[in-house]
Amino acid sequence: MSILQSYPKGTPKADDLLLGTKTPLANTNDLPITQNFSVSDVASFANSYSLGYTVYTALITQAGTAAPVATVLQNTTGGTIAWTRSTGGRYAATISGATLTANKTTALVTSGGDGHHMLRPRNITTTAIEFYNIDSQNGNVVDVIESTTTVEIRIYA
Repeated sequence: MSILQSYPKGTPKADDLLLGTKTPLANTNDLPITQNFSVSDVASFANSYSLGYTVYTALITQAGTAAPVATVLQNTTGGTIAWTRSTGGRYAATISGATLTANKTTALVTSGGDGHHMLRPRNITTTAIEFYNIDSQNGNVVDVIESTTTVEIRIYA
């Protein structure tokens, strides 16, 4: 039997092959089949595999009285999200071309900058998510979403 860690480590290319086992369908008498899979085929499968939700992930920043600016990292929702500022420290992410499914949509936020401002999702409807930007030092709702603040919106099936 081979000792796996005795082989040298390499950098895969798209046409390299991986050894794997194709499992049979449930409730059949078929046996597993050992075969080769290309790295590109495995990567393609991984990108198409459904996690049970679609996602919008963006880095958000905002200054003064301007609307938040989003640098979209990934958007598989099928819709477009526009960011607006309603009043000081209150913002909305409004989706068009898709729906934020009731009771199946979450908004996850990580604070950016020095961490004094925390963007908090407040209200989720089928078309928008309202956010409050809270100053952790005094609890006030304030403008300025600090750079590298990340928002991830997941819409579960």
